Formats: sequence, structure tokens, C-alpha cells
Amino acid sequence: MSMKQIPEKLINYTGYLNGSTYLGTADVTLPTLEMISDTIKGAGIAGEIDSPTIGQYSSMTVTLNWRTITQEAIQLHAPTTHAIDFRGAQQVFDASTNERKVQGVKVSVRAMPKSGELGKFDPSTTTDSTNEMEVTYLKIEIDGKIMVEIDKLNYKSVFNGKDYLSEVRSILGME
Repeated sequence: MSMKQIPEKLINYTGYLNGSTYLGTADVTLPTLEMISDTIKGAGIAGEIDSPTIGQYSSMTVTLNWRTITQEAIQLHAPTTHAIDFRGAQQVFDASTNERKVQGVKVSVRAMPKSGELGKFDPSTTTDSTNEMEVTYLKIEIDGKIMVEIDKLNYKSVFNGKDYLSEVRSILGME
């Protein structure tokens, strides 16, 4: 994205299970990327450094917040890995042409159910049902270009085309 492209907002998105089953009306809290780190201190260091470990991430979760109890929400409680895609259209302002453009963003996860709330029954209100899921795989694409791919079970940590765990896999005899 050039300096003339100003990202503005998410216009809307859809969610799909296994690439084709529409998930319905929910808002989503996407995973936090937090690297596992350890504090380094000692001779030759002025204080402490919280040193991240290459390609190693803390638990990542995705949470779906539903307006009502749905078949899809219940299905996501099944004790198996679910492949979920969130396909979004983002609004971008092009300052060089003074036009708004649409940019595609796709977040794909493979996740296992961790917890969920069925919500509450209260007349004329939403049930506020939720699914919280542990993410083992995350891929983020912008306009079809893979920007991030983290695959914990297959030992991949790719950012903008560079796999930061490739050398580690090779040393460990995993390739």
C-alpha cells in the first residue's frame, strides 16, 4: 500500500465454515499475536530485555459473538478442528485520485472449541451466545496476497513471504 492509500474501515464481512457454509450474523474477535518471550538479564546488559522466541506464539483464540442461538454456533462446539474463513471488504481512500476503493481481506483459521456461552433467554433481546476457540492455524490475505501464515502444528511462521521457522525446521530434521 502506498503512502497515498489511507485505510479507513471494514465495510462488512462474512464468515464461512469449511469454505462454503455461511455462518450467519456474528461479530468476531480475531486472535492476538503474542510471541512467547523470556527475560534476559546479566553481565553486559543494562537492565532486562524481554526477548521474543522466533516463531513461537502464546495461545491464540478467536471468539464469535452471536445474536441468537444458531445451528452454526452449536456446530462449532463439536470437539473437532473447524476451518473458518472471514472474508472482509475494507474501504481505502486513495489520496492521489481522491477516490475510495475496496480492498479484500481474508482471515482463515483452524480452531478447536475451547468454551462457549449459550447466553440468556430474555424477551425482545439477543441471547449473546459465544464460541471461544483455540487457533492452531492463522492466515491473513490482503487483496489475495498472503501477509501472515502461522501454523503451530506444522511449524510455520510466515510474514510477507518470509518463513521465519524454515531454518529451524531444517536444523531439527523436519524438512
